[in-house]
Amino acid sequence: CATYLKELERLTPEFEKRGVKTVALSSDDADRAAQMAEKVGADNLRFGHSVPLTVAKEWGLYISTSRGTTSIGIEEPALFSEPGVFLVRSNGELYFASVQTMPFVRPHFQEMVGALDFVKANDYPGRGEYTGAV
Repeated sequence: CATYLKELERLTPEFEKRGVKTVALSSDDADRAAQMAEKVGADNLRFGHSVPLTVAKEWGLYISTSRGTTSIGIEEPALFSEPGVFLVRSNGELYFASVQTMPFVRPHFQEMVGALDFVKANDYPGRGEYTGAV
């Protein structure tokens, strides 16, 4: 997570230039979230904490059980949510979502910055908007 969040920290000013605010949310408690923010060197990226796992599930995130200490020496919580990336428009519309069952192969933030340029230039609408019968 730290490497991924460092990249988001680095690119947060680019997102802001495009009118996008960034925040890293976690079900971790305040102390653990603060440790991650420090590890990432967060000057631009905001961190939130204590997201209830019920809310994480409502957002479609997968919940995992602890496997103890990770390969980099971090003790996993008993239950935690796997990663997700969401772009939400100011009107509350979910524009982009990526959820994962593993902490690997995540969307690249640099590509998202480029996609935002395309979206704005072409007034590209959100997709997945159909909610009728299939």
